[in-house]
Amino acid sequence: MAAAGAGAGSEGKKRGASRSWILFDAAGDERVLDADKYAIMHRVDINARDLRILDPLLSYPSTILGRERAIVLNLEHIKAIITSEEVLLRDPSDENVIPVVEELRRRIAPSSATQHDGKENLSGQHDVEGAEEDESPFEFRALEVTLEAICSFLDARTTELETDAYPALDELTSKISSRNLDRVRKLKSGMTRLTARVQKVRDELEQLLDDDDDMADLYLSRKLAGASSPVSGSGGPNWFPASPTIGSKISRASRASVATVHGNENDVEELEMLLEAYFMQIDGTLNKLTTLREYIDDTEDYINIQLDNHRNQLIQLELFLSSGTVCLSLYSLVAGVFGMNIPYTWNDNHGYIFKWVVLVSGLFCAFMFVSIVAYARHKGLVGS
Repeated sequence: MAAAGAGAGSEGKKRGASRSWILFDAAGDERVLDADKYAIMHRVDINARDLRILDPLLSYPSTILGRERAIVLNLEHIKAIITSEEVLLRDPSDENVIPVVEELRRRIAPSSATQHDGKENLSGQHDVEGAEEDESPFEFRALEVTLEAICSFLDARTTELETDAYPALDELTSKISSRNLDRVRKLKSGMTRLTARVQKVRDELEQLLDDDDDMADLYLSRKLAGASSPVSGSGGPNWFPASPTIGSKISRASRASVATVHGNENDVEELEMLLEAYFMQIDGTLNKLTTLREYIDDTEDYINIQLDNHRNQLIQLELFLSSGTVCLSLYSLVAGVFGMNIPYTWNDNHGYIFKWVVLVSGLFCAFMFVSIVAYARHKGLVGS
């Protein structure tokens, strides 16, 4: 009974546990978290509704939500939670997420590793570069990595689709067959699904760009600096790991954010420029798909024209056959009438009549056939 209870408890724990997360912080530390949803909610201070958006078993549209202390991001396979000092990325072992993990490792971790064994880099050039990097808040750098990854992913899928679609469409125009039609049908279905995915991401970026309040909600460092006291550091969040490097990063980020708060809290120009850059990129991808759709529509119109032409040729052939059938039926009627065993006076000693009947009937049927064809051409029913 105890073993059974332990087994049931283990299964319940597995069911309650969420899938793995990978965490990057501003100090360059990286670790994998196997935490349940309640631990994640407590760590980043979001509610269950926001965390449910990142559930891969549920279907939610592309979303970028700004919360008090976090950004909830759901873009296709990229499901992440971004705070002012951490990035939690879901399912890091997924083949589509691995490039995002590598990019985060390359773009975020080295940018903040300005200290090594407690000694700061004294090079003037490196200090200038570090200052330039510190001007951009941590959450914006993480958001830029995710946006760049999803835009590159969708653009790569679009390029692959174009590589397969254009030769298939050209082959279909040269030879209409069931195999080519089925191939184009599958490509068109894939293009429709990909267009919907790109459109969702574009709509989300466009919605953010149209609302300054939504963009202001993504300034986590500004909100954190506004809620904290510039004099004492007691107002900082207590869920950051204790580290002198993180402490220095928080101090620098807080100073930059406080300067922003004292300037203009509604200034969203930096984020707007970031979002516009990737909006233009995803809009370019959508334009590629639109061009491909137009090419497919043009190919379909050309195929329909070809099929209509073949159909018209079949109708012309049917007209010729029907006309010939009518003329031969008249000839058969004459033959049937004269072939009946009915006694006629002109049947006796008038053998030459047979030749005249055959000749006149044949000429009359041929004249009728030519007249029908000439009338059809005069009315434009058949080609010249």
